[in-house]
Amino acid sequence: MKRIFYTGILILTIISSCTPVRNVSSAVDDGLISINLIQINDVYEIAPLAGGTQGGMARVATLKKRYLEKNPNTFLLMAGDFLSPSVYNSLKYDGKSIRGKQMVEAMNAAGTDIAIFGNHEFDIKEAELQERINESRFQWISSNTFHKEKGSIVPFAKTNSSGTSPFPATYIKTVTDADGTTARIGFIGLTLPFNKANYVSYTDALATAKTLYHQLKDSVDAVVAITHQSMEEDRILAREIPGLAMILGGHEHDQHAEKIGSVGITKAMANAKSAYVIRLVIDKESQTTKVRSTLENIDNTILPDSSTDVVVQRWVKIADNNYSSLGFDAKKAVLTTGEALDGRESAVRAGSTNLTKLVVEAMIFAAPKADVVILNAGSIRVDDMLPMPVTQYDIIRSLPFGGGIREIDMRGSMLIKILKAGIKNKGTGGYLHYNDAVSFDAVSDKWKLNNIEIGNLKTYRVALSDFLLTGAEANLDFLTEKNVEIVKVYPAENASADPRSDIRKAIIQFAAKK
Repeated sequence: MKRIFYTGILILTIISSCTPVRNVSSAVDDGLISINLIQINDVYEIAPLAGGTQGGMARVATLKKRYLEKNPNTFLLMAGDFLSPSVYNSLKYDGKSIRGKQMVEAMNAAGTDIAIFGNHEFDIKEAELQERINESRFQWISSNTFHKEKGSIVPFAKTNSSGTSPFPATYIKTVTDADGTTARIGFIGLTLPFNKANYVSYTDALATAKTLYHQLKDSVDAVVAITHQSMEEDRILAREIPGLAMILGGHEHDQHAEKIGSVGITKAMANAKSAYVIRLVIDKESQTTKVRSTLENIDNTILPDSSTDVVVQRWVKIADNNYSSLGFDAKKAVLTTGEALDGRESAVRAGSTNLTKLVVEAMIFAAPKADVVILNAGSIRVDDMLPMPVTQYDIIRSLPFGGGIREIDMRGSMLIKILKAGIKNKGTGGYLHYNDAVSFDAVSDKWKLNNIEIGNLKTYRVALSDFLLTGAEANLDFLTEKNVEIVKVYPAENASADPRSDIRKAIIQFAAKK
């Protein structure tokens, strides 16, 4: 099968007006058929961000309807990561944790057609994920990701009044246009094996893709891979399977458009700030395909779809009521100028960013008597860039689990052990951030505080997130109040006005004083 790939960066341009569909109203089958695939990925927010100027599932719904009016063969695809991380995951409604319910309802309303797993889908509990699957009205594809259930490895499945429907490893969509041209599009859905939840099993993504592609290629007119993996893994996939029509990817949060050989790879901005629209034209007579990708910015030039917006606003109200009860004003600005805050998981779990520095500085502000402040990277769950203005809602969604700031006195030997564990945890949520007064001297192999070696028997006052004091973080099981190297545990501050009562309040109060 021959393919031609075009990449067009055409802001708010209707694809079909650029390359008209040929003879769509003719009674004679011309052998040509056009399909639009609207791709979004890594969407954790149902409502617009950045003061209402970017994103929003109701705008995505409008975009789909716009293309659907021009071509009935238009489909909305989600390339993974939509159930988590989300601020909603720390909230409850009707006595139950929300855990992505708001996103599934918004995706249903927006007319999502196909979705695959991202690694964050497995952040939530097995039973919660099953509830979200059962509530979804779109088609799931899962080529290399399976369910560990009762000692067996089986496909994930949707269960509803119609029965149980296992997720297919491949999915074929048959389309027909106005003049009767019919085509079959084969889909593969791949997920990187990042999240090792105990109810999930993975096969090798590349090997699986090769096997499934060869099973599909002779029975369809084009094979499209929907992926949630790194850009480099997508490049390898394109090189190893040059017959793919297209790779629609997720996982990175910055948009990409690249061609490897004849295979195009696209990734949209996170949180539906943009979408890629892939126009796939199949010539049945010559058995060739042409692919054109168009970037659509999802912003306030697009009016929200009214029916989807009803769903979105219902959930926004539910969330706002939750925040108000906790003492937050979600819409109030915290920071108005400066560079976007970097809360991407890949960044905060491997080094410091301007967001991690802000949180650490806020902890120092909240606990000024502390010698050392420590934050685990897993406290930051936004996995996104936060452009100005940053609101209280942005702070809440960055640290959705909140939690207090605790203070303890500990021996230097224990402090050193904690700092070493943080280095060992690099790349995970157990990676630790701390104030600039703490440093490691590689020459002497010593940890220092204010350039003075940390003494094993000396006592240090340490402020840390209350989660760390549970011992539940990786390689930090010794960090509990019962440890004999802890000299004193200060009482938790629960007064709502005290910044130590909630780390998010510490950030908001600190920013107000900057």
